[in-house]
Amino acid sequence: MRRRRGFTLLEMIVATTILGIAVVGLMSALAGITRNAARLRDYDRAAQLARLRMNDLLTDYKAPHNQALRGDFAADISGGAPAGWVATVTTAEVSPAPVFNDFALDRIDLEVWWMNGEQRRSFRLEGYRRRQMTQEEAGGGAR
Repeated sequence: MRRRRGFTLLEMIVATTILGIAVVGLMSALAGITRNAARLRDYDRAAQLARLRMNDLLTDYKAPHNQALRGDFAADISGGAPAGWVATVTTAEVSPAPVFNDFALDRIDLEVWWMNGEQRRSFRLEGYRRRQMTQEEAGGGAR
């Protein structure tokens, strides 16, 4: 009797089942990777927006102290999602005997937020700047 070469129907069904399980596993992994990439893109965009706003706040010496500053980002730079920021400028340190034109250290707390579907996400950033004290802050003292 002569043996035929090839695959049996049972071998083909087993191979197809194994291949199907492998494809489903790869597709679910790909979906997870896509979600993570989107999340990283959102955090990267938030970090860039925070750096942009922080640079503006660090150079704006007329920004009011000890009150919340707020704003929204334009849709073209926020990726189309609603996004905004909240910042507070406080005096972190002054000399023990403050005088006019002496230096003070300001602390800037910044929170950038964006909407991810119905969920609000946020990114916090903190910075410091050196500035010269005004006549009012120094209590009218002069050098």
